[in-house]
Amino acid sequence: MFLNHVFELTALLDSKSFYEILEAMCKRNSLRETDEGFIDESFENKGIAVIYRDSKYKKKIRMIVDTRILAGDGADAEKVSRKLNKRISEYFGDEYGINDFQLTGVYLSADIDVGSRKNVHSYLKVLKRIGKVKGFSPTVFERLKGTESYCLSGNSNGIDILLYDPKEVGINCGKPKGILRAEVRLTKTKAIQSYVDKACLSEQIVQLIKCGKGIFMDTFARVVPFGEFCKKDKAVEIVRREIDSPSMRKKMIRLVELIPEKKSVLLAQKALGSRDIEKVAKAFAKINLSPVTIGKRQETEHLKSLYELLG
Repeated sequence: MFLNHVFELTALLDSKSFYEILEAMCKRNSLRETDEGFIDESFENKGIAVIYRDSKYKKKIRMIVDTRILAGDGADAEKVSRKLNKRISEYFGDEYGINDFQLTGVYLSADIDVGSRKNVHSYLKVLKRIGKVKGFSPTVFERLKGTESYCLSGNSNGIDILLYDPKEVGINCGKPKGILRAEVRLTKTKAIQSYVDKACLSEQIVQLIKCGKGIFMDTFARVVPFGEFCKKDKAVEIVRREIDSPSMRKKMIRLVELIPEKKSVLLAQKALGSRDIEKVAKAFAKINLSPVTIGKRQETEHLKSLYELLG
């Protein structure tokens, strides 16, 4: 699995320093005014976009860093950190470096090849049936309005997860015809700090790149059940055939029935009223079957486990 890392870096400056930098950038004729403030895309081909936010109380510089553009696919963590420091110094004329910024956002994305655009939308229709899960609630992000997507925002954990068709929002993913994009976003300092124990930004970036796949899968597994997707009748048939324990078999079949009824995995689990809900989830995973089933109106009869496609 290739994972792309995008980092949001922020520096809070006093008015004098902020306006000095802003004036210097104005002289370069590289600033464009937006609703967010002034944006400088002159280093975009080097993987960096810079946003200047001139609010009444805070003078803020944000940098959005795309490590794939910055250092290329498969670049090691230390190389990314070194190259980023070099680019920041180059941009600011050696006045500022990487450790003058704080990490305020981490965005991890994986492109899952599901074979075709038709399959992308089939997966998204099934994934939307997951609904609310523990710690997360469904939401809609501005750029994905009107598209087929499944997005969740953490209730209080500062983590978002987005699954969508990148082609619908104009993202070119190259040759594969059917890409389902999955993003995990750490949007609050407390979420980021739960994964890093380094003080300076350069070391934090190295640490986050090295453990990025673990962070991504940790969140992905909290939302997307393990196993293949199939129609409800087929899922019930598989459970009856593969599960020997009558009590476990009964719980699993009931959960399969409850999820479309409650339109939420979390609400279905609560309605099941079992103290062994983790054991139920493990039983589904053991037979490689998702408790979330394909809708009866969908033409698709079967979809592979996304974990198998992630590799």
